[in-house]
Amino acid sequence: MTGFSAYWLSLREPVDHRSRDIALQNKLRSHFEHLFFSTDRPMRILDLGCGTGSNLRAIADSLPAHQQWTLIDYDLELLKAAKAELTSWSGAESTAELSPLTITRQAKQIEVAFLQEDLAINIEQVLAKDCDLVTAAAFFDLVSNSWLTRFCGSLRCPFYTVLTYNGDEQWSPVHDADAEMLQAFHRHQQHDKGFGVAAGPNATEILIEQLRLRAYETETASSPWVLTAPEDQMLIQALAHGSAKAVQETALVSNETIQSWLNRRLKATQCVIGHSDLWSAPFKEKNRV
Repeated sequence: MTGFSAYWLSLREPVDHRSRDIALQNKLRSHFEHLFFSTDRPMRILDLGCGTGSNLRAIADSLPAHQQWTLIDYDLELLKAAKAELTSWSGAESTAELSPLTITRQAKQIEVAFLQEDLAINIEQVLAKDCDLVTAAAFFDLVSNSWLTRFCGSLRCPFYTVLTYNGDEQWSPVHDADAEMLQAFHRHQQHDKGFGVAAGPNATEILIEQLRLRAYETETASSPWVLTAPEDQMLIQALAHGSAKAVQETALVSNETIQSWLNRRLKATQCVIGHSDLWSAPFKEKNRV
């Protein structure tokens, strides 16, 4: 399974957080406020492909007062980084490596467990765990169509995922090779990243189709990165280098064109990278108390 560096995840985290659709996140909040209004039971959350724990940091304040998170990733080093980042973020007492962490923050009690798991193989077993919410950020465009079908077939609770790449990109100023580069980049997006041929920009539409077949309501919202220089210069340049490298690996665009495009993109004043957020719950969930 292809991983990401902790540096890249830390670089994108502030932009990820500001790009999430607030209305959809408020729907998440109101749904669970209603369900947990009259119970002391902790809310149980599974975070798939958790990276360094950014998703927890983004939505914990929107969830009930007592939360039990299981952060799941295949990359052991990212799980260690998640433990360190969450300890720093919360001011919690440091504990032994990957042992559970208890966070008290803004009247919330958040218990966090860390689980190394190969989701490409074991998604059915993971989703068989008792939980109230399955969530993920910037994850589902990496997996295959068949894996998405397996995931939806095993899901038994509400589902909230954010920042799934949808294929839309706009760079300023424009370059003559923008369309050619984007087409090649999308081809690279579909390479196997450990889950089979990746769904890439089609992931959200596949999820919607599969969830509706299983009597889930779905609601989507746009959550684009809007990056401007100089504030977001480091992320703009990292994106430009990453895109150029990916396109070069496809051999679909000449090296001369790639270099010309990269030179322009490293000096970009703005870029917009399209993402989608998705909330989904079983229809029967509306009436659960």
